[in-house]
Amino acid sequence: MSVEQTVAQASAALVGALSSPTEIVALCAAAAAGALTVTSSFVKTMVPLRWLAVCSNCGFLVYGLLHPSPIMALLHATLLPINVVRLREMRRLTRRVTAAASSADTSGIWLKPYMTSTKRKAGEVLFRKGDEAGHLYLLAEGRVEFVEIQESVAPGRVFGEIAFFVPGNRRSLTARCAEDCVVLSVNQSTVRQIYYQNPAFGFELIGLVAGRLTADIVRLQEELARAKAAPRDA
Repeated sequence: MSVEQTVAQASAALVGALSSPTEIVALCAAAAAGALTVTSSFVKTMVPLRWLAVCSNCGFLVYGLLHPSPIMALLHATLLPINVVRLREMRRLTRRVTAAASSADTSGIWLKPYMTSTKRKAGEVLFRKGDEAGHLYLLAEGRVEFVEIQESVAPGRVFGEIAFFVPGNRRSLTARCAEDCVVLSVNQSTVRQIYYQNPAFGFELIGLVAGRLTADIVRLQEELARAKAAPRDA
């Protein structure tokens, strides 16, 4: 087949497609969906990417129904609800993070939907000093104590996050249940995925770490002050 014949056939097919209003709508929907798909290749953040995916699915679905193309319609009818659900999840997380930032909430309660709840007995060790960090924890009920410094975690507080940021991801303290507890946990892989999907989450996580380190510095300063005052008192 010559080039002229190929061009003639393509022109005839295009003219035939444009002769029907339904086909015109289908082609416009496919063109818009294709443009959105190309645009999504340049997007670096997850929420806009999901928006583009949803709109692209809608465009290809319209094309598949009107052209018709059953396989394309089925494919994008399947992908559309998946992308909508993921978009809703990202928007909910964004609202939680924004609310936490505006209220200066460092409890990390906005992480709860991504965590798994377990019941722990009194005396059970969650992690030991020197262990590799694999989970971030939120205490829902009970009391968890850090053995080396003899301090406790109050219900509703996140702990175990600092080890994610130190070389080797090693625990600096031992965490033990001082009484029966309900502990929520999320693994490091999930934390990383949430961070990559929503950078605002990373800022809040860093805020938790900064708050913990600040508290540790204050505690050490108080201990040093007491140590210096002890000889004088003696």
